Formats: sequence, C-alpha cells, structure tokens
Amino acid sequence: MSRRAILGGIAAAGAATAASPFTGLFSAHAATAGNYVIRFDKARQQTIKGLGFEIQSDSIGSGNNGLPDEVNGVPYDLTDSERTRFYNEMLKGGRSDRGFRYCRLAMGLYYRGLDPTRKLMRGRYPGQTAQLADMCDRAGVEGLSVEYWSPAPGWKSNDSYIGGKLKAFDPAFLGQFGDALVADLDYLTAGGLRISQWGLQNEPRFSTPYSSCVYSPSEYLATFKAAASRIRAKYPDVMITADSQDGWHGDIGKAIKADATALSYVDAWTFHHIGYNSDHHITPDQWTAGAAGKPVFNNEFEYLDNKTSDWRTINTAQSIMNWMVFQDSPTWYWLHALKPTTNAESPGYSLGFWRPPSDKDFSHFPDVKPGHWTWNAKNWNSVAGFVKYMPWDSVRYMVDEAARLQDQRIMAWKTPAGKPVFAVTNRSATESFTYTVDTQTAAAFEGHRYGPSTNDQRLANKTGPTLTVTVPPLSIEFWVRTP
Repeated sequence: MSRRAILGGIAAAGAATAASPFTGLFSAHAATAGNYVIRFDKARQQTIKGLGFEIQSDSIGSGNNGLPDEVNGVPYDLTDSERTRFYNEMLKGGRSDRGFRYCRLAMGLYYRGLDPTRKLMRGRYPGQTAQLADMCDRAGVEGLSVEYWSPAPGWKSNDSYIGGKLKAFDPAFLGQFGDALVADLDYLTAGGLRISQWGLQNEPRFSTPYSSCVYSPSEYLATFKAAASRIRAKYPDVMITADSQDGWHGDIGKAIKADATALSYVDAWTFHHIGYNSDHHITPDQWTAGAAGKPVFNNEFEYLDNKTSDWRTINTAQSIMNWMVFQDSPTWYWLHALKPTTNAESPGYSLGFWRPPSDKDFSHFPDVKPGHWTWNAKNWNSVAGFVKYMPWDSVRYMVDEAARLQDQRIMAWKTPAGKPVFAVTNRSATESFTYTVDTQTAAAFEGHRYGPSTNDQRLANKTGPTLTVTVPPLSIEFWVRTP
C-alpha cells in the first residue's frame, strides 16, 4: 500500500467538522470564552530550538512521480534578487538575524549526484553544494538535517534510487556502507555546509515512485548500528534521529529500543504525522511515554491531498503548539519552503511557489515570472508568526487552563532575552473566542494577528497583568511584551 494511500485519510481532514479520536477527553460543547494563567514563575524546562524546513534543490515529477533529468530547484532557479528576498523574507521570517534553524536535505532525492563509483553522493549540477551553503549562510540557518530518501544506487539491489533495498546486510558490507555515509557528510562539510541532524532513512517502510529504500526492522537495526556508530565517532555533536516515520512507536523503533547499543545512538525520535488533525497530539505525554527519555518531534508536515484551506491554516499552527506543549518537542518541520509552479502537489506541500524558467504556462500563477517566487499564504501564515516571534532557544512556560479546548489553544514562552510572549488560536470558522489571560506581568503587550489571508496585522497594545483578547474565527495571534 502506498504512502499516499496509508496517510491520505488522516491528511484529508480539512473541514472544521473533522472528527477527533480524543473528543471525549475535552469540553463537549463549543466554547466562546476561557480563562488562563501563564505561569511565568514556572518554566517547563523545555528549550524550543527553532523550526525546520525542507529545501527542494532538484527536480521531482509532478505528483511525486519519478525523477526528471531536467534540473530545477531552489536556490538554483531563482534570480539573484529573488534569492535574497527568499532568504530574508521567508527563511529569516522577516527577522534581522535568523528565523528557521534547520534545513532538511533529502539525500538521494533533491541531492542525488554521484561520484564515478555510484556509491558516494555529490551535487547533480555545477554549483549545487555551494548554492546550498550560501543559502544557509545568508539565511542564518544553523545546519542541515541530512536524511536519506535512498542511498546511492551502487549500494542497492536494483542499482537505482527508486525502489529496492540494500544489496546485503552482513557486517563487512554494512561497515563499508557506514563509511560511505560518513564520507557524504565529509563532502558536504568540505563544501561549506554545517550538519545539525542525521537520519538513516526517510519512511523506511515505503517503496515509492520517487527515491526510496525499504528496510525490515531487523535490516534497519543492523544498518543503523553500523552507520550511526560511525556518524557518532566522526560527528559527535550531530543529533542522530530515528526512524523518520513512526519514531519509537513502530516496529523499527521497538527493535531499536530492545537493543541497548542501538538505543545509545538515538538522540531523538522522529515522526511523520502528516496533515494530522492537531487534536491528535493534545493528550499529554502520549508520544513521549515510550521514548526512553529521548525527545520526540514531527520532522515532516504537509497535506497530501494537494490542497490547503482556511481551517488548515489554524490546524497547522496548532500542530506546532500541541507537539511542543503536550509532547515537549524541541522543534517541528514544515515540508518544503518552496515548490514549483509545475507540480500538482505544490499547494499542499509548500510555503511558497517558484516558477522554473522552463515553465511557460502562464494560465496558472500568471503574476509569477520565471526565476521568481510568491507566497502560499494559507500555509505560510500558519508558521510565520512562530518563525518571527519565537526565536531560537526560547523557553516554554506552563499555562493553567480551566478547560482544555481543541479549537482554541494557547502556548507561552520567553525569548532568550527574557521577553514574555504567548500565542493563541481560534480554529472555529464561525465564532470569535475571548481569552482572559493572567500574564502575571504588569507590562504592555503588542499583538500580531495571522490567518488564511492575514500576515502580521498589528493590534493595539494591551496592558497586563490580565489581558482580555478576543480572537476572530480562523485566526492566530501572538502577544509580545514591549519594549
């Protein structure tokens, strides 16, 4: 069964009436007001590292069908001025310093060039590595999350990026394979890139019409131990993640947990709850209970049915909040910064669209010139406020809630400079919601509103300690202490 078929049902939850498996745990009736106390005297001891994104630096077929020979990608296709705008307005989120912290690099998919042995990865076109390094430097990105969609074909049973599995799993073969993965990181770092995270395989249960490699639990375990031990030895500060689909919860994660050596290499568990209703993550510690004390986070989020909606704008914001509030996640990843105007999946997958120079069909995106990009507002506006108002290493604080509501969520933090901030949402499509928030802070807060067609609308200041904030339907607000 395909990845799309398995996940599509949950991903398609896009109407305001979407059912939740946890409805019985919360208020049974729609609320229009609530009381909250932000415990700025009681830190959760959770540091939020910052958000991540994925970069499409090479081509993929429309609908995720195949690997075209044509070269198109970002930043490759963008004009010089559009690259600068992309870095400053999206990747920095309009901040003067830095916005997104991590850039997920899909090895074997969007970085799929090869050396003559077909066992080591290189840029597929001249300048690809240098362009990615320049992007990270100019956008203030800390480093890459390097993860394989497929190993290099020379290691695979079918000598292809698409489908297949490793040729062998004996110790000698896996030792050589692990050395090659270290060599890939050596090549990237020699090219000026920094590595923050590393993963063996994206979605190891699935074979897809684009780059993939299938592992059984025992095959993944043996390969992970061989590769992760070498990554840890050469790059001790890189966060090693597993399994980039089911985390500790699936059969692969269970195999790792049963092996003390393998478990010692895992720094965090990564999940793909793609397009899920945010209610799925509102039960405290649901996804940390079996994590063996290691952090958990969602390192891919998009909507697989190629659509977005007003409801989804708020749902995405609440996904960020609920992973962090209830699962103590240190980060959260949207899938792609930009997707091409040519691809059917782009609306559900992107924060923005770019037009490759080869796209001459101006019946769609008529205002986007070749080499230029524009916003996918309903997706971008869901994450933009977190990029702008939740700087790296913010510390989350507890919020006392009289009732835990599904369509109205709250989250509070202090920036590294000590400035209190809180975010509130209203996922209702019809009713406003009034938050009465005791900030325990006798200071002024400035408001910033986001929604499906609203980006950083400035709101009048309110003075604490108690703020009364009425949030319109389908809105997200950030309240930041001034000055």
